[in-house]
Amino acid sequence: MTVMTRPDAPHVPVLLDRVVDLLREAPDGAVVDATLGAAGHAVAVLEARAQAGRTTHLIGIDRDPEALALARERLDRSSALARTDLAQVRFDAFPDMLDDLGIDRVAAVLFDLGISSMHVDRPERGFSYRHEGPLDMRMDPTGGRSAADLVNHADVAELRRVIREYGEERFADRIARAIVAARPLRSTTALAEVVRDAVPAAARRTGGHPATRTFQALRIAVNDELEAFSRALPAAIDRLLPGGVAVVLSYHSLEDRIAKRAFVEAARGCICPPDLPVCACGRVPLVEVLTKRPERPGPEEIATNPRARAARLRAARRKEPS
Repeated sequence: MTVMTRPDAPHVPVLLDRVVDLLREAPDGAVVDATLGAAGHAVAVLEARAQAGRTTHLIGIDRDPEALALARERLDRSSALARTDLAQVRFDAFPDMLDDLGIDRVAAVLFDLGISSMHVDRPERGFSYRHEGPLDMRMDPTGGRSAADLVNHADVAELRRVIREYGEERFADRIARAIVAARPLRSTTALAEVVRDAVPAAARRTGGHPATRTFQALRIAVNDELEAFSRALPAAIDRLLPGGVAVVLSYHSLEDRIAKRAFVEAARGCICPPDLPVCACGRVPLVEVLTKRPERPGPEEIATNPRARAARLRAARRKEPS
């Protein structure tokens, strides 16, 4: 029987000082932490905004009930800093939560994407190929399709698509066929072994563990991560107050691409043909992009928190109406 353990060491917030700098001076109002986790970013932001004299109403969202319980404990100790409302929902549901609370516009939104130490370091959650555990990978372990469901019931074409599209894995076809041939697969280590054996020997010697991309792909598919983020970020931009800030921390190119495109699109002005003498579209930029290129952690942060190595930060500020 697998014993569920509570995480002793919460996830270390990445690029914390930069996130705090960006959100400290956002206007008074609601701040949405759409991926609350252990509330590391949220607590620091609340403290900084209180010191800056900002009034804040924290809206905290997470799909993981255990992470949400841990965050609630930490935020209870900071209850004097802000009103707090927490909910166990997927982050693309935050507009509905705002509507339920009677909040039209927000001062800031933070997305810290991907998985945390609380997931990877717990074998029973099934996210890691390094330790034996059930093939789960659900952010919310109480419902929905697990990785075992996908691995054991999807056909070769679907598995190939998932692994190629979400894992950017060049051996997706070989891996998908090997998975189908090895069914049923019930544990993380069994799946990792099948993937390793499907990858050509020469390719196994470089680029880390051969199952890394496949596990990433399955996790993204199980949790509908990219589709949810594609819906959530434009909604966040739309709900920002003038001067409000949206910050995205991403950990692989697919997430970063979505963030870049959403910010570039929101920053576009007139889209009329260049030979038109007068603008007919009436389009004006909604945001000012604050990061010309993705910002990365420095060597000191990576040395103390190696999982920060892949992080990329992008941010944009809602423009004042003209």
